[in-house]
Amino acid sequence: MKFTDVFKNKSTALSFFLSIVVWGIGTGCFAATMNNFLSDIHNMTGENRGSLEFFREMPGLALVFLFALLNRMSDWKILRLGTMISMLGAALLFVPSNKVIVTFFIMIWSLGEHLIMPVRQAIAIQIAKPENAGQSLGFLTSAMNFGSVTGSVIVFVIFYVGVRSSGLSQRVLYDIVWGLIAVLMIVSTISTFNKNAPDEVAKRPKLYFHRKFSKFYALELFYGARKQIFFTFAPYVLIREYGFSTARMAFLLGLCAFINIFAAPAIGKITDKLGYRNIMIWDTIILCFVCILYGFAGDIFPRNIAYWVVYVNYIFDAIISTTALATNIYIRGIADTHDELSSTMSTGISINHFISILAGPVGGWIWAKYGIGLLFAVSAIMAICNSIFAYTLPKPKVTTASSPL
Repeated sequence: MKFTDVFKNKSTALSFFLSIVVWGIGTGCFAATMNNFLSDIHNMTGENRGSLEFFREMPGLALVFLFALLNRMSDWKILRLGTMISMLGAALLFVPSNKVIVTFFIMIWSLGEHLIMPVRQAIAIQIAKPENAGQSLGFLTSAMNFGSVTGSVIVFVIFYVGVRSSGLSQRVLYDIVWGLIAVLMIVSTISTFNKNAPDEVAKRPKLYFHRKFSKFYALELFYGARKQIFFTFAPYVLIREYGFSTARMAFLLGLCAFINIFAAPAIGKITDKLGYRNIMIWDTIILCFVCILYGFAGDIFPRNIAYWVVYVNYIFDAIISTTALATNIYIRGIADTHDELSSTMSTGISINHFISILAGPVGGWIWAKYGIGLLFAVSAIMAICNSIFAYTLPKPKVTTASSPL
């Protein structure tokens, strides 16, 4: 089946996916640059980085309330609004500032990023023919991964060439990236203006709590805490403890995104074959050892070997993180309706963000007080707790019947 055969109107689909690819390149540039920028320009410590994460994740926690305020705005308009807010956040990074002000600028970027997250999936479904919604979501994932890889490559080239050949200062190189991101956000916004774009407001799920999902809520707490520790502090360990430059970090993030283009579908097939319960048990047991090695590699191995241990561990964590899809398969099996499923998943995201805003400052305090070893030991304990809760889940029934959802 051709790409255009999946959608109701090919011009609308092309506009949307062009916007997503360009936006993905911009966010790829931002992700590949931010941590080194905070370390190089603002000399943020691990504790500072953890405190910043509290504010960066705040828009995600407030997302339910933000969408309540925007309940009459169509998904396409929210997509444009979120993209332009992120553009403003990137442009403000040109302004010389202190640690407090730069935290506010990044919070603005994050607000736009979080607004886009749910509506891009809703739009991907809106523009597809009813029988092709799944393929449209697949194209969406591919477009975002392509954007992430491309953005990382661009940052690698800017800093590799800039440092080795042109002699430009780091501040100038970072400003080049912020300017590029701002331009990409503008292009992404312009791409969404299409006369055939549907002016629809998708039904946005609300918070939903039910006793039968209690184990899912616990899984989200433990997974969210472990994930946030690794997401926030793993790159910072590479930068502060092992001297990773911006070019090296960009290369590593691009490599992870490229590998996941192929690894994510493979892990999906493995999950189908082995069952979500086995995946949820064993992936976090494996991640326990990943966390221990990440935290104590410098104590166990000579520095040149520890460098490659944490390098490989970072890639391994990026691959294993895609097994989070097993949790979605689990709740799909116990939800009675589509609305219950989407509302439960939305609640899980809120729980994830709640624990994330706590994990950042607490993790930064642990790093400053006791070192990275204990920080990642705590992450390993969260992984084990996740496995214990997954072990208590009932084994899925083997059936050939199609799911009611």
